[in-house]
Amino acid sequence: MIKRAFLLALTVLLFSCSSKEVKPVSPESKISLEAFALAETIRTAFIKNDLLTLQNNSLSEGYKDITINMRPLDSVDLTFTPRWVEIESNQVTLNVAWKSRWTASGKVFADRGMAVFVLEGKPLKISKILRGNPFVFSEQK
Repeated sequence: MIKRAFLLALTVLLFSCSSKEVKPVSPESKISLEAFALAETIRTAFIKNDLLTLQNNSLSEGYKDITINMRPLDSVDLTFTPRWVEIESNQVTLNVAWKSRWTASGKVFADRGMAVFVLEGKPLKISKILRGNPFVFSEQK
């Protein structure tokens, strides 16, 4: 009796989960995923000091915001956690919580904050950074 109930439950579970129906991805989801990928690309390029990638993925003001304080450092560790995306007709704002750890001349500096990346165009590019810029290193932090 217990075996039959188990087999019946298992059969019902298998048939209920076997639906082939796949819902299409919404345009807003695609834009959000593109924004997340762009933030990760910029973060990786900044850590590697890849100026060409930074330039190709940002507009002129955004590029200035990212490279405003670039200087030789021993190491940079930067993590992004996307928090919120707002999509308007021609502009996307991506809120990102960030943590940084900079090593310069043997001294370690850590900081964290919340940045707002303004993204524009197709494909998306960073046009400016509002609030706490994660790419600015200051020894006073």
